[in-house]
Amino acid sequence: MSIDGLMRLKVWVRAKDFALKIYKQALSSLPPEEKWNLNQQLRRSSLSISANIAEGYGRFYYQDNVRFCYIARGSLEETLSHLTFALEMNYISVELYKELENEGEEIDKMLNGYIGFLKKSKQGANEPGANLVVHEGTAVYSTEPFKYSNDIEETTL
Repeated sequence: MSIDGLMRLKVWVRAKDFALKIYKQALSSLPPEEKWNLNQQLRRSSLSISANIAEGYGRFYYQDNVRFCYIARGSLEETLSHLTFALEMNYISVELYKELENEGEEIDKMLNGYIGFLKKSKQGANEPGANLVVHEGTAVYSTEPFKYSNDIEETTL
């Protein structure tokens, strides 16, 4: 795999460019007191979109790729939530917010289309181990309160 493959993936390019725009235009608008809070949250969530698309792209089995695309979509929604807060605090302009909101909606549509393509094409479905399923057993929990004992039992070796 190489960066060339990702560069051909339009949704990754859009998500990367979206993060760049947030870094260059939105973060510079935030006040100094938001340096360690909203600024960091916007950095992480906006970068997480393209990073998760890339991580999914690097997986051989389509269900792994789909799972990372779902995470990317969640990061996109988180980013839009932070931008909404920034708008309501008057940290960013209405024009910048609308521009970023529209780009976010476009990326969301592209991600949904990519997820649909992955599910339909089932890339990697014939890879070794692709048909293995992990089932977790049901955990048994006691509803009785735990009782501490002051008695120390001696054990023999």
